[in-house]
Order: sequence, then C-alpha cells, then structure tokens
Amino acid sequence: MQPIDLRSDTVTRPTAAMREAMATAEVGDDVWGDDPTVIELEREVAAMLGKQAALYVPSGTMGNQIAIRCQTRPGDEILVHELAHVIVHEAGGVAVLSSVQTRMIAGERGLPGPDQLEPWLRDPADEHHARQHLICIENTIGEQGGLIFPQDRIDAIAAFAHERGMRLHMDGARLWNAAVASGSDPARIVRDVDSVSVCFSKGLGAPVGSAVVGDANLIETARRNRKLLGGGMRQAGIIAAGALHAVRHHVDRLADDHANARALAEGLAGSRRLQVDPGSVETNIVFGAVPAGENAAALVAEMAEAGVLCADLSPRTVRFVTHLDAGEQAVSAAVERLQPLLQ
Repeated sequence: MQPIDLRSDTVTRPTAAMREAMATAEVGDDVWGDDPTVIELEREVAAMLGKQAALYVPSGTMGNQIAIRCQTRPGDEILVHELAHVIVHEAGGVAVLSSVQTRMIAGERGLPGPDQLEPWLRDPADEHHARQHLICIENTIGEQGGLIFPQDRIDAIAAFAHERGMRLHMDGARLWNAAVASGSDPARIVRDVDSVSVCFSKGLGAPVGSAVVGDANLIETARRNRKLLGGGMRQAGIIAAGALHAVRHHVDRLADDHANARALAEGLAGSRRLQVDPGSVETNIVFGAVPAGENAAALVAEMAEAGVLCADLSPRTVRFVTHLDAGEQAVSAAVERLQPLLQ
C-alpha cells in the first residue's frame, strides 16, 4: 500500500514541467551576480510583492534569519509572538546569528496586535533597556493551523512600528496561501511590511529555496549576510528555475489544496480519537486534537500503519497538510483509511 504523505507541504516533488524548466535553465555564477535565471526570479518576486528587490536564499529559515540580522544590532530586542516559526523552529538562530534577545508576546491564536505589543515597549532613551528595532509576524501562522493574519491587523502593527521608529518583518513562508485564500493581492498584504521572506518549496512545490524581499538597501545588506551564513550559491539557476516555474504556474492552484484540506477535515470530523473542527480550516493545514488518555505520537504511528503519514506537533496535537502531491483522490483515500481507526 502506497502511503499518503500529509506530513507537510515540503514533501512535494517537482512536476515534469518543472523538471524540464530546471534541466534547460540558463545559468551563471550567482555569487558574482550573473546567473540570469536567479536574476529573473528575484525581479519577478520583488514585482509580485511590490518591493524594490529580492534575494534568492536556500531556505526560509535562512531568509528569516538574514532579515532579522539586517534590521537589528547585537543587544537589540525583537518583539515576536511566542508561537512564531522564528522562535519554535529555527534552532535559536536569532540569539546565535544576530545576538538579539526576544520579547515573546502572547496573543490569541498567534495574532498579536498593538494592544499586546504596547505593554512591552521600552524607553529608547533609557540605557538600561535593550533597543527595540524590529517586530516579527507570520502569515500564515503554522502553529495555529495555517491561520491567515488579518489585513487590518497587519496594517495596525505596521503603523504601530513605524510611528515608533521600528521596522516590521513578515515570515511569509505561506504568504501565497494567505493571498489565494483571502483573494488578496500579495503586494497589498505586505505593502507596509519592511521585509518579507517567501518560500517556494512548500505549497508551490519547488524543490529548493526562498526569497527575502524588501527595499534595495536592505537587500544589499542581505546579500552580504547570505554570504556570511554560507548561503551564496554558484550555478543556482538550476534550482531557481524550479522556483520561477512555481510562482508562474502553481500559485492559483493553491485553492485546490485549501479545498482538499476542508474535505479532509469534514471527513475526519466526529471521530472519537481525533477531534477536528472543519470550521477552523482556512488554508491547507488541518489540526486534530487528541482526547485525554491518548498520545499524539502513538496515534500518528497507528495512522502510518494504516497508510497515512501525518505529524504530531505536541502530545495532544496532530497535523495534516494538503499539497500538490496529495490531491482530491489522495484525501478521499486518506479519509477512507483513517475512519475505521479513529472511530
């Protein structure tokens, strides 16, 4: 029995058309700045997001860390939600790579707003306090089931930051999902954001890469930091071609992933061993709550035996992610395999 892999949208494989684009890509040396495919990708992504420039990087984690490093100094404090990817999934990079401390903010469902940020502001003239130059947010919010960060709240946080001489970074690894699900122009979502990282290897299905996007000065500094962190690549056009194909052909189809996630949630709703709320599904991630007396890791292992791969995020939370390689038929089969186990 072929397993149905719903662990993450990072498990996608290049399509035949994407492989062809990669095989025929024109390449150069990107560290020297003369890889034409990388240049084309960077220009196209910057234009899509309404920003001056972009920088192709190997991963979203590197993209976030570069953006933070570019906009802080050692000893600064960044304000960030306690469930943000840069806190939970990036190996303490903000401390190691940028020497900044974090002020972790609470906020319902991963959504801090000015009211949650205001109490933690420091007097910038007081030498006892760390300087606060950066706020970080995430869209969509992975640790909250792919929740879309509302536009009015993004705008309010940006205004809050800029009024105080601070900057705003968005981890937009799944920004494309947020744009498609909300019917918004990606450039509008990040209009007031100073820097954003976007990922090509999640829902868009490219094998490698992310981009840091912002103004020309930030990207000039980002390029130096990419080199410092070992992210400078040579004939990177081969992989950039996959990303370029993805942004041109795989963005609109994310709506299929969202519909399949809702279908999965509806198919699993009412299960005795996994509590799933279809109404909470906004994009391509489905969370299930394990009831008392059950353990998520053990249940995930049982589901793998039944032919469905998923992830345990905590002792009480199971995650499923729909993607390019898990379409409508795969989701229907997953529900059929899991229902006898979960009832």
